[in-house]
Amino acid sequence: MQFEDLNLDKRLMKMIDHLGFQQPTEIQQRAIPVVSAGKDLLASSKTGSGKTLAFLLPALQRMFRAKAFSRRDPRVVILAPTRELAKQVYGQLRQLVSSTPYKAVLILGGENFNDQAKAFRKEPVFVVATPGRLADHLEHRHLSLEGLEMLIMDEADRMLDLGFAPQLKAIHDAASHRRRQTLMFSATLDHHQVNAIAGDMLSQPKRVAVGFANEEHKDIVQRFFLVDHLDHKQALLEKVMEEEFQQLMIFTATRSDTDRLAKEFADKGMKTVALSGDLNQNQRNRIMDEFERGIHKVLVTTDVASRGLDITNVSHVVNFDMPKHAEEYVHRIGRTGRAGNKGFAFSFVGPKDWNSFKNVEAFLSQKISFDVFEGLEAKFKGSCLRKRNSLVKNLRPRNMVRKSHRQKIQHLRRETRVFTKVFLLVNRCLCLKR
Repeated sequence: MQFEDLNLDKRLMKMIDHLGFQQPTEIQQRAIPVVSAGKDLLASSKTGSGKTLAFLLPALQRMFRAKAFSRRDPRVVILAPTRELAKQVYGQLRQLVSSTPYKAVLILGGENFNDQAKAFRKEPVFVVATPGRLADHLEHRHLSLEGLEMLIMDEADRMLDLGFAPQLKAIHDAASHRRRQTLMFSATLDHHQVNAIAGDMLSQPKRVAVGFANEEHKDIVQRFFLVDHLDHKQALLEKVMEEEFQQLMIFTATRSDTDRLAKEFADKGMKTVALSGDLNQNQRNRIMDEFERGIHKVLVTTDVASRGLDITNVSHVVNFDMPKHAEEYVHRIGRTGRAGNKGFAFSFVGPKDWNSFKNVEAFLSQKISFDVFEGLEAKFKGSCLRKRNSLVKNLRPRNMVRKSHRQKIQHLRRETRVFTKVFLLVNRCLCLKR
């Protein structure tokens, strides 16, 4: 199927040709006709599948072909769970609307609230926002959503996991009318909260599922290595970085490791930058923009950059530490192998990473084998940790009983001492009265 087969407006086709999009992805082929027909949509697709265009193109199609409900209110609101993902969506939207009269604004938490209020007064057609900050502006009556035509929620499962359900309800209530079209995208449709909120916010939605979040990514070569300790991880990382790569992302568990690794590689002459959640929004925007433009060759980051980055030049991803949540592994490695390019993902598994690794293995429904770099073999074999953990687990109830018994005895002794003191004090008072 070609984009011409999707019955898109001629103006959209010119944009698509100008931006160099060749052929619609599967999620675009299945979602665009549904949305163009005016139906609500509940869709899931894996990372890097092109879902952003799957909702941006039909949204613009509606702007071209339908009359606005209101002259002042936004016509389309797009919600994203994180500032990075919202910024990525906004970037693609800006490319599409650059040659149109439609204004778009980006509303993020952590940025100037008053400047955002002024932006709403310019009556934008598109609003890309994080749900918390948009709900704040609704509370302050900086905008109205009574004329909203499309509400789009990207990575709805992530928004719910982050606790944004009350904000999503507030936004829904502010634009609750029968003519509104609602699109909800999620990594999975087997998410209890997603299905619950979809029942409240969507009207007879068409369900589209393309692939699975835990499906093997054919464009990414995944390799796992057992490690003994931090120095061993460091040696493996340096070995990986001896390979030829375009751009490389390193994921760590802590900000301290992020800063340390970035400094070490920068001192060696490698163009390296660190990104973590402790940086303010302007700093994060600058780092992401510079990495996207190729100014930096290596980005060391926490999970703050595991979603929302769409950079085709990232050829290698390294999990210096395994993620706490198995689904984050899929999002991390999804930063490479995009747009049909070949990607390589390396994961280091030490004693502290073992439980996380087993969760990833279960999530992927695969039996994972380990690779070895010659001269960097690990003494740690993984299975011994599980035996030790099971032994500790078996001993725990007895230790807990002993501890609980000691605590009860100590508590009874304290109560006895207090009771004795009170009794002696009362007895003394009675003797004085006599």
